[in-house]
Amino acid sequence: MSERLDTVASLANARHSCRAFLPDPVPEPVIRELIAIAGRAPSWCNCQPWTLHLLSLQQTNELRPLLREAAATPAPDIPFPAEYTGVYRERRRETARQLYDAVGVEWGNRQESARQSLRNFDLFDAPQLLILSTPKSLLPYSLVDCGIFLGGFLLAAEAVGVATIPQAALATCAPLLHRHLDIAEDLSIVCGVSLGYARPDAPENAFRTDRAELKDFLHRP
Repeated sequence: MSERLDTVASLANARHSCRAFLPDPVPEPVIRELIAIAGRAPSWCNCQPWTLHLLSLQQTNELRPLLREAAATPAPDIPFPAEYTGVYRERRRETARQLYDAVGVEWGNRQESARQSLRNFDLFDAPQLLILSTPKSLLPYSLVDCGIFLGGFLLAAEAVGVATIPQAALATCAPLLHRHLDIAEDLSIVCGVSLGYARPDAPENAFRTDRAELKDFLHRP
């Protein structure tokens, strides 16, 4: 592989979803640079259908308890899957098992697993938050463009040691986010991205999810 491909592969292999953050915020100029790099992502007809709201440390801390409250009545702008079946269900369950093992939650302990799930709405103590949205009029294909943008952002963040976790769970709090952050109603909340610096001693940051083999998803007609 070329040196540049080696670099991309190294970043892709190192990136993971951080679930425990240090309190130190990332300097805003760094975040802005990462967003600008991600903004080079391709999109259908170059329409670039992503809108971002970046919260400061203070704004993130103010939002945290409101998210926990809003989580009790989920109302996403974009419907979530009705259910996960087959291999997708198994992958989801295996990731949950790995997380619960890491933090000492016994499989089947619904009370503790629910408590761990609510950590999503604490933003895993991340000092900063990005909210990603897209025009409702451009759905569903604008979600593809947003996914490409998000992938670029996550790799760019990994390149400078910024920890991230993309969180679809935050989209369940769409009414709160629209109201509290003054996000226009003609935008659909796609997800949030909590960011900061990883707590190196946190067990929930130590496990890594598996990936399917190429033969599982690459087909030749």
